[in-house]
Amino acid sequence: MATRSAGPDDAEAVLSIYAPIVVDTIISFEEQVPTLDDMRARIAGSHAWLVAEDEGRVVGYAYAGRFHPRSAYRWSAEVSIYLAPVARGRGLGRSLLRALLDELGAMGYVNAFAGITLPNPASVRLFESSGFTKIANWKDAGFKLGRWHDVGWWQLQLRAPSVPPPQLDGTT
Repeated sequence: MATRSAGPDDAEAVLSIYAPIVVDTIISFEEQVPTLDDMRARIAGSHAWLVAEDEGRVVGYAYAGRFHPRSAYRWSAEVSIYLAPVARGRGLGRSLLRALLDELGAMGYVNAFAGITLPNPASVRLFESSGFTKIANWKDAGFKLGRWHDVGWWQLQLRAPSVPPPQLDGTT
């Protein structure tokens, strides 16, 4: 497996992984599959976006974006990870997430947050095994596929907070 930064040319492969998740699962609360242009814009607008390749084929991706639009939150990032079915259960998620967290730390971020639609035991295991701690549970936060679902929030401190805060490098 190889991990690398994503670019606009990866949007189609990323969308092929994400579309069935949108349509068939509660993992994403999106209800309409984004367009190819939407996905290109998301990749371009992220703090960091990595793809994992197996024999030249994208089989997973992880990205970090703005946690909250207010400026005081800029040292925190929200992270997400999605894997193609063929890539699940092989340790790829853990290595992809580790690479993303290392990149965020090098960029100066202090916190990483992950929102997980529940139930999703595989994602909970992935984030907790990577050092994240559950900090909140939003009861009945979203309605999808005929049911209400909770959303849990996990946090990982990437570095000790400092005064003044660290300089952020390469962010949007």
